[in-house]
Amino acid sequence: MVKEFTYKGKTIEELKKLTLQEFAKLVPARSRRSLNRGFTDAQKKLMDKIRKTNQGVYKKQIKTHCRNIVILPEMMGLKIHIYNGKVFNQVEIQPEMIGHFLGEFALTRQTIKHSAPGIGATRSSAFQSK
Repeated sequence: MVKEFTYKGKTIEELKKLTLQEFAKLVPARSRRSLNRGFTDAQKKLMDKIRKTNQGVYKKQIKTHCRNIVILPEMMGLKIHIYNGKVFNQVEIQPEMIGHFLGEFALTRQTIKHSAPGIGATRSSAFQSK
């Protein structure tokens, strides 16, 4: 038996029917404040692309530098390429991501992997204990 996803007691279909103001009441404070302030020009442009993609008008992949937009229910199932400062990371929007920001899913910093000393290292750093 598959458990159906709910967000604050509402199913995905119910969330998609909500207006932006009604949805803003469900999300945490930081996301609510961002939604109540309204979209910036870059966010409006991204939302236009998302809505055109949902209607089947826009066929290209969605690429964006806009990392500070809240993930809305109408974005469900889309693959969005989010810029992390170097490359575009493809992120598929899952139900669990609703209410978070896009930038949370395209990390800007990589894990550091140290190895042997490089060229030009001092003599003492070339001898490592084994």
